[in-house]
Amino acid sequence: MKISEKDKNIFVAGHKGMVGSAIIRNLKGKEGLNIITKKRSQLDLTNSNLTSEFIQDENINIIINAAAKVGGILANDRYPYDFIMNNLKIQNNLIDAAVNCKMEKFIFLGSSCIYPKHSAQPIKEEYLLTGPLEPTNQWYAIAKISGIMACMAAKKQYGLSAVSLMPTNLYGTNDNFDLTTSHVLPAMIRKFHEAKIDQSDVKLWGTGNPFREFLFVDDLAHAVSFVLDHNLTEDIYNVGFGEDISINKLARLVQKIIGHKGRIIWDESKPDGTPKKLMDSTKLMQLGWKPMVNLSDGIEKTYEWFKTKYK
Repeated sequence: MKISEKDKNIFVAGHKGMVGSAIIRNLKGKEGLNIITKKRSQLDLTNSNLTSEFIQDENINIIINAAAKVGGILANDRYPYDFIMNNLKIQNNLIDAAVNCKMEKFIFLGSSCIYPKHSAQPIKEEYLLTGPLEPTNQWYAIAKISGIMACMAAKKQYGLSAVSLMPTNLYGTNDNFDLTTSHVLPAMIRKFHEAKIDQSDVKLWGTGNPFREFLFVDDLAHAVSFVLDHNLTEDIYNVGFGEDISINKLARLVQKIIGHKGRIIWDESKPDGTPKKLMDSTKLMQLGWKPMVNLSDGIEKTYEWFKTKYK
């Protein structure tokens, strides 16, 4: 990484999560960086005073905000207040501390769910705020949109060097496989794995008709490194793989990789969510970033990690 000056103190918020841990793996060993992390038990990012004091005391130069409350359709539906309020508190405190401490760079990680439910495809960055959101995760989306706008406002008013990255659906090492809070791909991996052991069928939500795009989390970590290494001029950059797949085909791909032999049963009483969500990541790709891990290889890597973690 071409950090121009040495000994930059870089704070990776949310380093224990899937995204944060991938960023840590990517940054370790890079010259000129002193990576600083804090466990949730050590620093409550929803507390503005504690967050501000920490950023000042540690003399932080760069913040990567990978800290967030995340989850799938079920979790978003059950805990809407938690999803909007916790995320607002975390990002507001970090952005405010970055402004007050005249941060050299601030990287905000959002989500593809910020875009309207029925966006034209593929989804461009300028489609933000052009239509209604997907109702099942609007609480999380609104929080993330607020974070983007706060970064833009801080850049305009105070000159904060802030970049917002909007990744597509992520998966990979250190993913969440809890069936009540996980996203679709890790949930599938666990369901097919357990059904393989039990020699049973697999029941999945919805019709299987929606299309989704998936990005291996280490490719997002490479995108974060790319942003650190370059002075990007736009406020928002999509970070996607460039191809999507139907949930039905995804299920059959996961089933094949895991070796499950039973039936797939679709529970059409459950919601599908957004019908199609493919990101247009042309802006970042034209600058030189490219995803490296295809979906099949990424699922295999994730499944191997899952088997060692969940015995």
